[in-house]
Amino acid sequence: MAEKFRVMFAGLEAGVDQAQATEQLAAKLKTTTDKVATLFEHKPLFAPSEQDKALKQAKLLASVGIKAKLQPINQAATGSQPSNTAAQAKEREERIFDALDYITSSLIRLEEKLDDLEQRLPELENNSVADSDDSWQEDDLLLEDELTEPVKKRSNTLLYSLIAMVIVLLIILGVVELFPELFSFLES
Repeated sequence: MAEKFRVMFAGLEAGVDQAQATEQLAAKLKTTTDKVATLFEHKPLFAPSEQDKALKQAKLLASVGIKAKLQPINQAATGSQPSNTAAQAKEREERIFDALDYITSSLIRLEEKLDDLEQRLPELENNSVADSDDSWQEDDLLLEDELTEPVKKRSNTLLYSLIAMVIVLLIILGVVELFPELFSFLES
C-alpha cells in the first residue's frame, strides 16, 4: 500500500499578502475563501493522497505564493494520534452542538408560528361560520334562472398580446444567439 501524504501550510513567500493568496487560491480551487483560510490555521485543505498528487497540490499552493510541506500520514498517525483524535473529537462535538442549536432555534420559531396561527384560527373560523349562516338566508331560491344564463366570454386580447410578445422576444433572442456580430455595436 502506497504511503499517503497531507499538504500542510509552512509559510508565505516574501512579499505575498495572505488575503491576496487566499483569494487567488479560492479562485483556482473554485471554493470559498473561508475554506482556504483554514489552511493558514494549520488545518489540512486537501484530503490525504499519494505523493505525486500531494506534490501537485504543493505546486498549486506555491503558484499563489504559499509555501507548503508534505506530511506523511503514518508519522502523523503514530506521533500525534492522541492530540489529533482529541482535536477531531472536539471539532466534531462543536459541529454537533452547532447543528443542535440550529435545530432548536428552528423548532422554537416553528412553535411560535404555530401559536400565532392557533390564535388566529378561532377568529377566522368564527367569522366564516357567521358569514355562512347569514348567506343562506339571503340567497334567492331561483337557481334555475342562474343556471340557464349563458356564460359571458372574456376578451382574450391580453392573453394573445402576451403570447405574441413572448414569441417576438424568443425570436429576437434566437437572432442574437445565432448572429452575435450583428449586435456587436451594442457592446461598445
